Amino acid sequence: MKQYQMSEALPVGLCLALGGGMLDAYSYLQRGQVFATAETGNIVLLSINLSMANWSQALHYLLPVLAFFAGVLSTELLRRRLDRNGSWLHWRQYLLLVECLAVVVVSLLPESMNPLANIIISFASAIQVDSFRSFNGCGCATTMCTGNLRSGTEHLYHWLFHRQGTALDKAKVYYGLILAFITGALICGLLSGFGGRQTVLIACIPMLTAFAMMFLEKRD
Repeated sequence: MKQYQMSEALPVGLCLALGGGMLDAYSYLQRGQVFATAETGNIVLLSINLSMANWSQALHYLLPVLAFFAGVLSTELLRRRLDRNGSWLHWRQYLLLVECLAVVVVSLLPESMNPLANIIISFASAIQVDSFRSFNGCGCATTMCTGNLRSGTEHLYHWLFHRQGTALDKAKVYYGLILAFITGALICGLLSGFGGRQTVLIACIPMLTAFAMMFLEKRD
């Protein structure tokens, strides 16, 4: 069987998708109804507000998009530096620590700084989605579901109608990530009324679990 780097193993992906769902639900429930972990909705709302000449609201949705852009660029720059330094940590582990630090900072920001909170969440989400692109050989995302839903359903079709040998296993990867994302959003929704702005800290639990898993050896 093909071997995968532990950072590309499905348990790591499930933890990250759990955290991704928590962050997306948190930014919507606690930070001004912005979906900060994926930018399609923000781009649509940006365009709508531009068409209505509602400049302040347009800026409200533009800033997370720009932060996501900056997060991807930063990840690529840091990956090349970290991958060459010969550290005992995998470069993805360093970036997970950066993401956890960003979550802690967000938890400290007051409601009046919601735009900054969403910028930081978008930046951190870009780090995650750009660093972790594949699990068990399947190209996946852990901060959004649309692509996973399409790919999972495509592989399910190939298993149902063509009985392709590996198609069902791949479909399970994608649907598993979606289920983990939903679970994270559900947990955040349930706890948000109690934890308020600090609810975001629960996202550190699955992230640090993924961080710890990456110390394990490569697996089949």
